[in-house]
Amino acid sequence: MKYDIKDIKLANDGARRIEWANQSMPVLNRIRDRFKNEKPLKGIRIGACLHVTTETASLMQTLKTGGAKVFLCASNPLSTQDDVAASLVKNNKIPVFAIKGENNKTYYKHIHTVLDAGPHYTMDDGADLVSILHSERNELIKDVRGGTEETTTGIIRLKSMAGEGILQYPIIAVNDAQTKHFFDNRYGTGQSTIDGIIRSTNRLLAGSRFVVCGYGWCGKGLAMRARGMGANVIVTEVNPVAALEAAMDGFTLMPIRKAAGIGDFFCTVTGNINVIRKNHFMLMKDGAIICNSGHFNVELDLDGLREITTTTKALRPHVQEHVLKNGRRVNVLAEGRLINLASAEGHPSSVMDMSFANQALSIEHMVKRKKPLARDVYPVPEKIDRLIAKEKLVSVGITIDKLTGEQKKYLASWDLGT
Repeated sequence: MKYDIKDIKLANDGARRIEWANQSMPVLNRIRDRFKNEKPLKGIRIGACLHVTTETASLMQTLKTGGAKVFLCASNPLSTQDDVAASLVKNNKIPVFAIKGENNKTYYKHIHTVLDAGPHYTMDDGADLVSILHSERNELIKDVRGGTEETTTGIIRLKSMAGEGILQYPIIAVNDAQTKHFFDNRYGTGQSTIDGIIRSTNRLLAGSRFVVCGYGWCGKGLAMRARGMGANVIVTEVNPVAALEAAMDGFTLMPIRKAAGIGDFFCTVTGNINVIRKNHFMLMKDGAIICNSGHFNVELDLDGLREITTTTKALRPHVQEHVLKNGRRVNVLAEGRLINLASAEGHPSSVMDMSFANQALSIEHMVKRKKPLARDVYPVPEKIDRLIAKEKLVSVGITIDKLTGEQKKYLASWDLGT
């Protein structure tokens, strides 16, 4: 079996951490139990480009239990947990191609290696796998039947491809499931981003000015958690509806140019390019801390930052100090890559339980369909979303009410009023 990881000797450590994560993933565990008996994915090859974490390991185990042949690479050069990669290879016989800190050349080589397996389905986080498949490995598309996408950034890219008629197979937008973005993006990103910032810097958030760039679901979660830590939260936005919501949630709104001069911490969560630019860096206070939790490092204009930097040095793991031409220092965390995965461990497993349950059930849904979907981006079927929510409630011991027959009749009627 081919694989490319840091050190196979780390497998025992990874196995223990995967076991710990599994204890908080009851929905995925129930799916795995069913898959073990039914084998709905028998004979299916899945090429996955995801963050190689303990939670992802649980998903890979579930897919393999269901009969699939799984091939995994990293969706970010800094997000891999090397002990987890080792455990998947040694203990689960799953080919993994991921090393934390790999350079761009190795990162894309690993994507190509996964594609060499000739997947029937793709499972992506950011759409790099799908992009390479369409642009450089087009000869493989004839065998691809469908795919899933985990995150907002990837869905933006895929919808653009679909809009231009380039997308060659159907993809389910897992990120848009209510049991994904309501919880993973808000509570997962909120907690894990703060975790990554604190681990990197050991700085106090209370009393600081914390600038959140973007008020989507990830931005909402981050702003909520930063405020909970005692920070004075400033939000920057380009969407007037999102900006209005942030204002009504009690946050201070201002353009990034104004926020740049007063912020202590800056975190981008937009999915867009060059959110914090060269002119913004020049306005920042001495010692400002800058990071990204929106997926790709392009959210920060790092090329522009290098143009105005006189010297750089690493002050701590994942902290790079840039001395600017004006003499001030700004600190970029984790090379501008995902701070919650590069410096911390990503989302809590109890949150990823729902996200990866969506992944597993969406793949099963596509495999079982008698009539293939057209080439487009699709939402997760509502029945899957509701099933996952119901299973999650059961797992945490929560019961809810049911509609009475009278109430169902009322909601289905048009003639019943006051």
